[in-house]
Amino acid sequence: MKLRRVVVTGLGALTPIGNTVPEYWDGLLKGVSGAGPITRFDTSKYKTKFACEVKGYDPKDHFDRKEARKYDLFAQYAMVVAEEAMKDAGLDSYEFDQDRAGVIWGSGIGGLDTFLKEVRDYVKGDGTPRFSPFFIPKMIADIAAGHISIKYGLRGPNFTTTSACASAANALVDSLNYIRLGKADIFVSGGSEAAVNEAGIGGFNALTAISMRNDDPATASRPFDKDRDGFVLGEGGGGLVFEELEHALNRGARIYAEVIGGGLSADAHHMTAPDPEGRGARKVMQYTLEDAGISPEDVDHINTHGTSTPLGDIAEPKAIVELFGDHAKNISINSTKSMTGHLLGAAGAAEAIASILAVQNDIVPPTINHFTDDPEIPVLDYTFNKPKERKVNVALSNTFGFGGHNACVAFKKYTE
Repeated sequence: MKLRRVVVTGLGALTPIGNTVPEYWDGLLKGVSGAGPITRFDTSKYKTKFACEVKGYDPKDHFDRKEARKYDLFAQYAMVVAEEAMKDAGLDSYEFDQDRAGVIWGSGIGGLDTFLKEVRDYVKGDGTPRFSPFFIPKMIADIAAGHISIKYGLRGPNFTTTSACASAANALVDSLNYIRLGKADIFVSGGSEAAVNEAGIGGFNALTAISMRNDDPATASRPFDKDRDGFVLGEGGGGLVFEELEHALNRGARIYAEVIGGGLSADAHHMTAPDPEGRGARKVMQYTLEDAGISPEDVDHINTHGTSTPLGDIAEPKAIVELFGDHAKNISINSTKSMTGHLLGAAGAAEAIASILAVQNDIVPPTINHFTDDPEIPVLDYTFNKPKERKVNVALSNTFGFGGHNACVAFKKYTE
């Protein structure tokens, strides 16, 4: 069968460096670090005392008090970015077939804030099970997709993908395929996460996965740098409207880019560590190129997973060199996590937005905080420390998660 074409018509972002898409893009191009001392709780007993928190966010700006009580913070973030994306796409005021529109959302953890609060209150009590009736509905990871569909009356396919840090990119790939196969015309897709709390920081500290550069948080996320010591925990969300091309054209929608392919793979190697040779990473990019019907030489830009971890930052460039060969040196590679930190299950959405805007504007945002080359990392164009103006016709966005989950999405300049 002939696959239908899919385009991006709406974007929404809530990140540690900007609470809307224009603010986020401005922060990326300026090389702003979103890292700073944690404000949510007392960190005096924690090994890591900083994170990339969303700043200036007030639920009252988006929800009435009664409504806000029903949403965990991760679901609030989802609702905010979905609203921006729907308005951006012009779908908040356009009549469309709601039976042909769905929501596929990504979250690696879901309502961790809610779980922590409810269990803490129970432990502090006398053993009587006094739990909020909203405990379970606020905590479960699928609820964000449910709330978005309820708000906009979207009665098409509706579910949440959970594949750790690949969750949002996994959701985008699924949305692409549902539309291509004729199962729907529109998807609100993306991801959200809100794990900057005692359990999130404590848990990742126990794994020795996050940076402990407490003396200089702003430079702690340093992908591909010799002195990297782990990722910086971030939070927030990204929302995208994927739409079938003819549907978008018929209503005169603005088109940011075309979604030309997606891939999924597994490392099948280790619970948290990547395959050291980057085999899963190479395969997911290879699958994406095959799915998109393009050659390695067609790729101009890769927004890498690039977490600032000792092993991952070696394995991914190895995979790029192995797959792209001599062309690898012509690709502008970056890691926006150097600025936003790691948004976990929302990373794939925020980074897809950065990739789409790179395609639209022919600018690759920088990888900040590079000080010292690592001789173990292949020499490539990592767009260190300042943005790069260049033709970006095709961009890939990579995300890899604990458990060996890999996802990649390909975007291209839209042409008729």
